[in-house]
Amino acid sequence: MADLFYLCSMAETMINKVAESGLITLDLETYYPKAEIEVFDMKEYLFMGLILKEKEFRESMKNLELSNYTGKNIAISCSADAVIPMWAYMLVTSYLKPVANEIIFGDRDFLHKTLFLKNIATINADDYQDKRVVIKGCGELPITEVAYVAVTNLLRPVAKSIMYGEPCSTVPIYKKSKATTA
Repeated sequence: MADLFYLCSMAETMINKVAESGLITLDLETYYPKAEIEVFDMKEYLFMGLILKEKEFRESMKNLELSNYTGKNIAISCSADAVIPMWAYMLVTSYLKPVANEIIFGDRDFLHKTLFLKNIATINADDYQDKRVVIKGCGELPITEVAYVAVTNLLRPVAKSIMYGEPCSTVPIYKKSKATTA
């Protein structure tokens, strides 16, 4: 019974140093793009996969099945080595805009990075003013360098310090000097 009392007394005096450290963890997975991405390949609308015929192209845009793109993020690209006039990309965009979330010119990866950066830009840097911030390192989703660079750019002017990793094991990235805080 004395041993049980000793264990209970020890549990009461255990201190969670991580919780008391004042560290704020920022998990970039929160800003990971969640909406579906669809690639609109211009090649599919070219004569023989190489030539844009205006009349046929315009007709195909009028008959485009928009439900395939509803609520999605669209990357417009062309997998063929074809010369496509600028107005064609504009025409595609004008048809997709009423149903799509976001439309960019580029591939799937470029769209994903663009969306991720757009989401990171919604972070209110003032919330991290003079705070000790840990940018979470490990997770379930593949967070790329683009996101880590963007969040560092965003927080460095305001944060007291920036670290990478987990609150119990961090890598120091930036610490505001005493001269900067005065």
